[in-house]
Amino acid sequence: MRLATFTDYSLRVLIFLALKEDELSTVAEIADKYQISKNHLVKVVHKLSTLKIIDSFKGKGGGISLAISPEDINVGKIVRELEKDSLLLECFGSSSECKINPVCKMKAALRQAENNFYNTLEEYSLADLTTNQRQLSSILFS
Repeated sequence: MRLATFTDYSLRVLIFLALKEDELSTVAEIADKYQISKNHLVKVVHKLSTLKIIDSFKGKGGGISLAISPEDINVGKIVRELEKDSLLLECFGSSSECKINPVCKMKAALRQAENNFYNTLEEYSLADLTTNQRQLSSILFS
């Protein structure tokens, strides 16, 4: 299974904000630290804000921060939400043209594997991803 870049960047933003705790951060700061596209991060931050996972404050002195405690942010639920429009295979969609689709056993096996993937991620909170806070901070904030 491969996650979209959008999901990857979303998780990176959440990790960054968890490390900063109550301090506000900016999209430009996060883009600079991870060396990724600011334009792409603007979209990520907007989505995380609409999901009410982060708070966004406009204007001078504005920025972003977590809206929820890292312990209460379930990684699997976030990934599931962000990936909900991505299909593991074409046959998972409503317009599959695969000839064996009606009797395919592979589809059921892959659906089970996909669910196991998400269920495993649901065992983790954002806090679990930042238990090595000192090492992460030394890389991102040095």
